[in-house]
Amino acid sequence: MKKRSGSVRRAAVGAAAALALLATGCGATTTGDSDAGGDNSTEEGFEVGLLLPGTNLARYETFDKPYIEETLAELCEKCELSYQNADQETDKQQAQAEAMLTDGVDVLILNAVDSEAAAKIVKEAQSQGVPVVAHDRLAEGGVDYYVSFDNVRVGEVQAQALLEALEKEKAADDAEIVMIHGSPTDPNADQFKTGAHQVLEGQVDIGAEYDTPDWSGDEAQTEMEQAITSLGLENISGVYSANDGMAAGVVAALKSAGVDEMPPVTGQDAEIAAIQRIIADEQYMTVYKALQPEGQVAAEMAVAAATGEEYDGGEDGITEVEDANGEKVKSVLLEPIPVTEENIEDTVISDGFYTIEEICTDDYADTDFCKEALGG
Repeated sequence: MKKRSGSVRRAAVGAAAALALLATGCGATTTGDSDAGGDNSTEEGFEVGLLLPGTNLARYETFDKPYIEETLAELCEKCELSYQNADQETDKQQAQAEAMLTDGVDVLILNAVDSEAAAKIVKEAQSQGVPVVAHDRLAEGGVDYYVSFDNVRVGEVQAQALLEALEKEKAADDAEIVMIHGSPTDPNADQFKTGAHQVLEGQVDIGAEYDTPDWSGDEAQTEMEQAITSLGLENISGVYSANDGMAAGVVAALKSAGVDEMPPVTGQDAEIAAIQRIIADEQYMTVYKALQPEGQVAAEMAVAAATGEEYDGGEDGITEVEDANGEKVKSVLLEPIPVTEENIEDTVISDGFYTIEEICTDDYADTDFCKEALGG
């Protein structure tokens, strides 16, 4: 799958994109439905507000913020980044957005805690002439741009990997699985669910299914415990978990129940703990979403929106996505990549996401993967 090296490829073209945007300065028109943005220049600099949704996932502080920050510095040396994290609290994010708008930010990059509630942030920004770039989650209210992954495809990739694992174990024909979905307030979670159901329905029996508030690993553990009680441990052939944080809760519940051999468990986000669970045969797969290109595109979109330039999507191309109110948003959708033990080195390691040393800590040094990788 050629999209695998997206982070490397985008890093290579980042300088070219930066030069192009620096050369254009400010333009005459904006994209999107509002009259926001357009009167700033990269030569003089401007202020970018970044609102991320929580600390429940390691990715936001460790990867998303640094990648956005680095690209913004390349595109606009004099620009300033104002950053806030909402700790999974909708009201807190609203207050953070209002404070940024009061302070005079020129463009917002918004990863919404609650996409529906975030419409208020989008409308307030538009009323002040401030464009909004939706990052990873599509906020309602008519944002100017949106960058994420093909979320239905993410669910399909997870489900297909689960089916393949069940087929390897010759358990697909009579498999009964548990499905642990993400937060009902996150539209991405619904898209992951849609993709997964498209693959799994008619192929396996779904014994139990849950939506998990706030993508909570603790809630996922409780849900898995309920599924074990309801179905019986011996009857669970596999678990669809929508992300890695919840997969950790699923694995904890299975271990607590005394499972002898872990059934295949899916995940998403390629968290280092998930990679370690994969090499320890506790989690079957995760989805690697190359966060570097996502962050770079978000920064490119923000600079384009603030300076009035039309963003064409670069090598990834531009498409249109409808939000929950049917408003079309110019978007870039990146390709998700399934990761199992077989391709860890060709994905997260080769892209520089993690090093072998970071993965193969003392607790995992005796795994087959680490012995081979470290030459032990």
